[in-house]
Amino acid sequence: MESIIRICLVLQFTESWRYVEARGRPEPTPDSASDCRFLVSAASKFRDSSVPVPYSRGREGPSVLLSSSESQVQAEAQEEAASATPPPVRAIMDGHHSLPSHHSLPSHHSPPAQPKRGGSLNYDIESTDGSVGGAWRGATGGPDASSEALLRYDDDGASGPREPLLRKRTMNTTSQIAIVGANVCPVESLDYEIVENDLFKQDWRSRKKKQIFQYIVLKWTLVLLIGLFTGLVAFFNNLAVENIAGFKLLLTNELMLKHRYLTAFLAYGGCNLVLAATAAAICAYIAPAAAGSGIPEVKAYLNGVDAYSILAPSTLFVKIFGSILGVSAGFVLGKEGPMVHTGACIANLLGQGGSRKYHLTCNWLRYFKNDRDRRDLITCGSAAGVAAAFRAPVGGVLFALEEAASWWRSALLWRTFFTTAVVAVVLRGLIEFCRSGKCGLFGQGGLIMFDLSSTIPTYSTPDIIAIIVLGIIGGVFGGLFNFLLDRILRAYSIINERGAPYKILLTITISIITSACSYGLPWLAPCTPCPIDAQEQCPTIGRSGNFKNFQCPPGHYNDLASLFFITNDDAIRNLFSSGTENEFHMSTLFIFFIAIYFLGLVTYGIAVPSGLFIPVILAGATYGRIVGTLLGPLCDLDPGLFALLGAASFLGGTMRMTVSVCVILLELTNDLLMLPLVMLVLLISKTIADCFNKGVYDQIVVMKGLPFMEAHAEPHMRHFVAGDVVSGPLISLSGVERVGNIVQALRITGHNGFPVVDDPPLSEAPELVGLVLRSHLLVLLKGKGFMKEKVKTSGSFVLQRFGAFDFAKSGSGKGLKIEDLDFTDDEMDMYVDLHPITNTSPYTVVETMSLAKAAVLFRALGLRHLLVVPKTPGRPPIVGILTRHDFMPEHIHGLLPNLGKSH
Repeated sequence: MESIIRICLVLQFTESWRYVEARGRPEPTPDSASDCRFLVSAASKFRDSSVPVPYSRGREGPSVLLSSSESQVQAEAQEEAASATPPPVRAIMDGHHSLPSHHSLPSHHSPPAQPKRGGSLNYDIESTDGSVGGAWRGATGGPDASSEALLRYDDDGASGPREPLLRKRTMNTTSQIAIVGANVCPVESLDYEIVENDLFKQDWRSRKKKQIFQYIVLKWTLVLLIGLFTGLVAFFNNLAVENIAGFKLLLTNELMLKHRYLTAFLAYGGCNLVLAATAAAICAYIAPAAAGSGIPEVKAYLNGVDAYSILAPSTLFVKIFGSILGVSAGFVLGKEGPMVHTGACIANLLGQGGSRKYHLTCNWLRYFKNDRDRRDLITCGSAAGVAAAFRAPVGGVLFALEEAASWWRSALLWRTFFTTAVVAVVLRGLIEFCRSGKCGLFGQGGLIMFDLSSTIPTYSTPDIIAIIVLGIIGGVFGGLFNFLLDRILRAYSIINERGAPYKILLTITISIITSACSYGLPWLAPCTPCPIDAQEQCPTIGRSGNFKNFQCPPGHYNDLASLFFITNDDAIRNLFSSGTENEFHMSTLFIFFIAIYFLGLVTYGIAVPSGLFIPVILAGATYGRIVGTLLGPLCDLDPGLFALLGAASFLGGTMRMTVSVCVILLELTNDLLMLPLVMLVLLISKTIADCFNKGVYDQIVVMKGLPFMEAHAEPHMRHFVAGDVVSGPLISLSGVERVGNIVQALRITGHNGFPVVDDPPLSEAPELVGLVLRSHLLVLLKGKGFMKEKVKTSGSFVLQRFGAFDFAKSGSGKGLKIEDLDFTDDEMDMYVDLHPITNTSPYTVVETMSLAKAAVLFRALGLRHLLVVPKTPGRPPIVGILTRHDFMPEHIHGLLPNLGKSH
């Protein structure tokens, strides 16, 4: 009878999984191990007890390890638990491999109180589709669910509130989904660990000096190409923006000179609307991951979080053209943030070894088919993006070091510096070419560069006091900006999850509001007579300049139009300009600051590639100039320098970067004498803002659900040990495993790592051999080097038939899947030796190590799997596997619901 029940449960699980796949949900890509954990339904009394489940193995099935507690096995307690509740599903059938059923899960009530080390209560999210008295349902039913309303569980008969979850929608709750750009997709961890198996050792021993030299030369060649292509793309972006926006502004200006004001507004707003709708359409339909700045995604990738769409070629395409269209549409956003993402995409495309899908694979790039080298190249790409956006090569290196990269070393410093130097040379040459007038309306503008070197700063004690006040204001405004942006992005997620048409509609709405403000607000400003000693033509004729005529009569200018009715780069240039104390009225600066502050907030969350640097610099420069104008009689500093310090204070208050922002601003303005003041205002604004919340990019990373690991451990981790979060059944494979067992495990799970354990007669006692990766198993199965007998071989077949590069990680295209492989019945009953492809030296920690110490080790080494072994002998050789998700606060709080009350 019990066997019949087990077979029915397995069949029920299989049908449920087919139903899940038919619904079109994301393919499971569990990170881990947690990555090899299954859910075994047990009675609540059995879970609450300290009764361990012994290690067991079927004759042909993979082993299942259940972590044991500190107490001895007590048959009486186990029988009592079993008699009080339904029996747990056994993972091993007689001579056959059977995985635990999903449909024996308990209802989703509050988890029972845990014993001291009761372990994980992983509820299987995907399998509860109408099978356990509750139902999962999408928050909106659409594929683009927001991070806060992805899935909700409605417990039949329960009156409690629905609880939003951000967990993997797969068989295993350790899987992750996150928002990349404006798209919800599964994510997994990168693996920077060197897989020391027999193939790797043979390849390393066989490498000659020529191959090592070739690898070094290729790596420097790639960083050269990254800098070259990033510089070219940045120049193309600026050239396109200046010409498109310049044409739009010249057309509107000509109509206004003819007093056709309504027609001018229709032309201006219409151009903005078409550009904005096009940018939103290509972003929503081609690459939703390209929305936003992309810096949070690049930061998460360099921390070890991967998703296909983060650095895909389609994302690069939309990032370039969507940024051009969005900036040209007059939105209060910048192209500097997207340039960081663009540089990272270029680096990924160059370093992934080509594309097998499009038959573009280059054998000479096979050395870089691993996460470690790609991480270095993408770090260089992000630095090149900043250098290209701001013409700040040193600032780009420091940005990568301070904000983007999670791992750093001296060799990487040299390569990033070389990459940004190449970018600077490329941009300098192209800008010199455009000075001859061959670039249309580009002229000498485009790449923002605000030369303030002619202004000699002399400051006294009152100036220092004013700068301290400016830093405090920047910290307060920056903290408020981050708070409001968090709320707005959460509100936008409700709209964006409804699908692409709603994303486009939201973008069009913001475009209309922006056009109305840019064209309508200047009508509130009075016309000002042109200054007699003006250094440039007044009123300005053309698309840029300090003195825009707008609706004013000849000899007068509209100071608010000189900030609104031009490109964002020109507006910053006007605010930073020196010797213009009386150019802008105080009312003009207040109106412009309020408008830019809130337009920057509402614009960032739309489905368009957008950066925060320009809106923040604009708003900060405006209130800096306000302070400078108010304190003009008391201070010696020029209002233009106050605008620079205001921009620095707002950047420090929102982004919480100090060294990189300081150097970027100094390279932008070519004013080294301002270094002490910029340093002071950045330190003050960051300190004040840190009292309220985190930096804007850190907030967005958390909001998107990206499992980012900080360099330090959270305080609550010190109260727990590694064994607290790895409890639960763990699928392991034998060193010589039956093909059918491997295929079944690969088909039903999405795990990326499996422990390999040798049992007698392969070893004298159960022994942990190491860890084998899913991708390596697929390659080995595809080769079909099977045996009829279960015997350990020398591995010569694998070493002769395969090379180390056959097991290299695939590029951004789809890799080999178990669905691509077919096996006969005879092959399923054969055996395969896993020893040659098993990593025999994985990183391990003892189960009593504190979770905080394990987290620091996991983060510092860039691991994907951290094996936990028992402290005492006579137990199964492995307790469990720690993965990135096991260190996430929401996961720990889910396992230990009383954590917040007791600690």
